[in-house]
Amino acid sequence: MDFATADLVDTHEAVITSCWVQMRNYGGQVRFAGPIRTVRCHRDNALLKSILSKPGDGAVLVVDGGGSLASALVGDIIAGLAVKNGWAGIIVNGVIRDSAAIGELPLGVKALGTNPLKSAKTGSGEADQTVSFGDCAFTPGHWVYSDEDGVVVLPEKA
Repeated sequence: MDFATADLVDTHEAVITSCWVQMRNYGGQVRFAGPIRTVRCHRDNALLKSILSKPGDGAVLVVDGGGSLASALVGDIIAGLAVKNGWAGIIVNGVIRDSAAIGELPLGVKALGTNPLKSAKTGSGEADQTVSFGDCAFTPGHWVYSDEDGVVVLPEKA
């Protein structure tokens, strides 16, 4: 990917938002971008697994797990589904597991941290609704850009 979030901020200062939540890069693709898709779930990853099992067409799934560190929302199997189905990346306001395996995948994955504990699988949550964290609204159809410096959102592709 040929972009830098700092340059995007300089160029699109009037319309860009920057997420101040500090996340780590875990995927094999550090820089990634795409149209936003969203899921909001708390300690339950069945809905996001269902979404990532369908074609992503280069989108980025933004997962609002409420910042919970209690159980992982993404592991190597779910991340593998994202790769198989053409997703550009996953941004998790929560934790992941299987970080070493995820680091080998050609996928952008950003999360707060890791926890080996599995999450529930009831399917609770909401999809394709605007989710907000770190003073940033992630609206489906807007564009998200992620690199070593952070995560920014623009209303359309830069």
